[in-house]
Amino acid sequence: TMPKEPAVLRQNILDTTAAVLACGIDPKKCFLFRQSLVPEHAELAWILGCLTNVPRLLRLPQWKMKRASQNNEGTVGLLTYPVLQAADILLYKSTHVPVGEDQVLHLELAQDIAQLFNKKYGEFFPVPKAILSEL
Repeated sequence: TMPKEPAVLRQNILDTTAAVLACGIDPKKCFLFRQSLVPEHAELAWILGCLTNVPRLLRLPQWKMKRASQNNEGTVGLLTYPVLQAADILLYKSTHVPVGEDQVLHLELAQDIAQLFNKKYGEFFPVPKAILSEL
């Protein structure tokens, strides 16, 4: 949600990929891809954003904390990031999502968005359940 130098961003992508592979993820057994190259993430985020009300996003603690750390000048990207997270989850029709305690409210937003979408347009997205991870 913050502008990055293109060279730094490219290096971060390579570093993250190396870390994922170092953790033992076998690309022969799973799909490993760069999310930013899949336009459906942003497209679904737009659609879901049209179903999400701003007051709900303004109440999220992460928005309040990060906005405060940015001299109360939070960006639209920061505000709508939880909707993008919901799109990331719902795009693949995920049924279970591993989350830490700090992300439970964002998953609840994804659940609410899925239910709202399904009510309005018919059953399409599973309502994802949290798998709480311990740190």
